Order: sequence, then C-alpha cells, then structure tokens
Amino acid sequence: MIHTLEADGIQLNFGARRILSDVYMKCETGKITGLLGRNGQGKTCLMNIILGSLKSSISSIRFDGEFTLKVNTRPDLLLYLPQFNFIPKELTVKQVLKDFRLSAVDLNNRFPEFEGRHDLKVQQLSGGQWRTLELYIVVKTPSLFAMLDEPFTHLNPIQIENVKQFLLEEKANKGMLLTDHMYNDLLDVSDTVYLLKDGRTHPAKTLEELEELGYVKLP
Repeated sequence: MIHTLEADGIQLNFGARRILSDVYMKCETGKITGLLGRNGQGKTCLMNIILGSLKSSISSIRFDGEFTLKVNTRPDLLLYLPQFNFIPKELTVKQVLKDFRLSAVDLNNRFPEFEGRHDLKVQQLSGGQWRTLELYIVVKTPSLFAMLDEPFTHLNPIQIENVKQFLLEEKANKGMLLTDHMYNDLLDVSDTVYLLKDGRTHPAKTLEELEELGYVKLP
C-alpha cells in the first residue's frame, strides 16, 4: 500500500515578513522527495511546520488524506533528522544501536567504516561518522516517513556516495523528504523535486528547470 504525506496551503510570517505564502508538497512511500532552496527561503521552517514543532498561520498536514496535528508525537508516522547532532556525545555506538533496537551487523554491512568502532563514544567519531550514524538511525527506525535536513553535511565524498546508495535502497521501506544545498547529490536520489522560492514551491526535476527558476547557473 502506498502512503502519502501532503503539506498544503502553508503560510508563515515572522512579523511583517512573509516566509511561506503558498506551499504544497506531496511525498509518497517508496519515493524520495527533494526540497531545494537558497538560505532564508524557509526549508527548515517548512519541515518544522510539517513536524508540528513550529506553528504557522495556515497549514494542512495530511497523512493518507487525514488531517494530522502534532506529528512530532507520532514517530510511527514521521521521524526527523535535524541539522544539528541529536545523539548525546557521551554514548557509545553500541549503546545507541541498543537503545534504538538496531542491528550492529547491518550497520557494519552498510557502512564498513564502523567496523571495530562500536565501543567508541559518539564524540570520538569523525563528524561524518557521527552524521552517518544519526542518519542510519532515523532511516532504519520503523516509520512511514523520514525528513532529512542537510543529510550530506560533514560527509566526505566517499561517505556521500555510500549514504546515497543507502537511501536508494531504504526508500522501499518508507517515504523520504530531504533537503540539502548539494543539489547534484539530491537530484541523484530524488524521484520528485520541489524548489522553494519566494515562499512558494515549484516542481523542478532537472538542472535546466532549476536554471529557469534562477536556482543554478549552467555553463
């Protein structure tokens, strides 16, 4: 069964400044939806409105057509990878996996760089390993959807390629919404792409379409 997450008619103002004015997005299980936009366009705000941790003047968040409030209290529906690190730095990799009931063997198979590092505290990992571990937790923990805010941050090129392959494999298990400034990597894994510009979402899948919307400049 295909499940849907829709964000519709979202408006957000900060004082006299309107950040979001007419936003519509649709995500489906089995697919990756990309969200692009320059700094200050409201990408993280939009994700927090969907999550229910930020109030907007107008919004409609629907799962399978049903209006849903306080999505942040429904981890079965949606999990969120924020831009900042959320795993306590004093925990070991082994403890983190145990707390989330995830397989150490599977982590090693997906990301061999963790082999022999399970007894390390998270703060002893590299920034890329810390980020990879958090992304692994959000994607592998059961839920209908996952939102990933800047998933490629702090990753080196090899880690980025490994994460992209991981996301492509795992999209069979849940729908994903991800945003990142590394637009080529986002385009590589996304089935559908929206550009957030001037408070509105614009469907765009190719670099040519993104150039027409003023997001990139091609040679």
